[in-house]
Amino acid sequence: MSDAIKTDVLIIGAGPCGLFAAFELGLLDMKTHFVDILDKVGGQCAELYPEKPIYDIPGIPQVSGQGLTDALMEQIKPFHPTFHLGEMIETVEKIGDPLFRCTTDAGKVFECKVLVIAAGGGSFQPKRPPVPGIEAYEGSSVHYAVRKMETFRDKNVLIVGGGDSALDWTLNLHPIAKRITLLHRRDDFRAAPHSVEQMRALVAAGKMDLRLGQVTALSGSEGKLSGATVKGNDNSVNEITCDTMLPFFGLTMKLGPVANWGIALENNLVPVETSAFETNVPGIFAIGDINTYPGKIKLILCGFHEGALMSQKAHRYVYPEKRLVFQYTTSSSSLQKKLGVN
Repeated sequence: MSDAIKTDVLIIGAGPCGLFAAFELGLLDMKTHFVDILDKVGGQCAELYPEKPIYDIPGIPQVSGQGLTDALMEQIKPFHPTFHLGEMIETVEKIGDPLFRCTTDAGKVFECKVLVIAAGGGSFQPKRPPVPGIEAYEGSSVHYAVRKMETFRDKNVLIVGGGDSALDWTLNLHPIAKRITLLHRRDDFRAAPHSVEQMRALVAAGKMDLRLGQVTALSGSEGKLSGATVKGNDNSVNEITCDTMLPFFGLTMKLGPVANWGIALENNLVPVETSAFETNVPGIFAIGDINTYPGKIKLILCGFHEGALMSQKAHRYVYPEKRLVFQYTTSSSSLQKKLGVN
């Protein structure tokens, strides 16, 4: 087990509600770390509709998903939150009153006094391609994300997909892999045009391979991949030699490991009380789309409200001996100093 990262509050999910919660917590002198399974902040706003306009953020007639994310990131800069992206909290263990030990799927360990679940509808998890027996290779030869590029050095890497992730990793891993083969079901890509141009230039120079078709079977033993069977668009069947495969088939929303943390659930949502949006486990809160309570409305502005009230209760756990005096940012010189506007 790695050395634990200690923080006042650990926020699971770096979407808008989690980001604004860091602002409210920061005003009250609580340090935050974030863990998010995505490789960037912004949650659904950044992943699903970065350019789609949002019309119901108070005081902002129109803003894009990415624009809102950027503004929230700018707002929390004074509090220096730390982000751990591309990871998922797998286990939560209560070790104090309150004190929690949280471990990610990458083995990173956190110890926090307050845990805030702001994971939207759950965690984004990679879609598994419909290839028989692929489970036997997952984690050893088949990877759904790149955690350490060195893992792929001198490997014959098969990358499957036609979006930005597939093209980005084709280009990033090309310099260190033994050979890269990019497989897509058609010769049309959804990635950035510049990335596609770079990929085609490498193919033209004979520095990597581009194949059209779909993986129908994998070969190898004891979790070690040796090749993939590919059915081409012309119904031809060929073998591709590879010892590593990276399938990028998009993301799906799942509740994920939350179900195993001892928190009460209701129809795959987390029930909370409405004075502070605390779960049945003291010190664990849920805000945003993942929680449920009478009258719940799934709007970003409601999640902001939940984060503000959550922060007031969180303060009691982090500073049990400290009296909390409510202040307004418009009139409090101490809060303005924290924000760097004084």
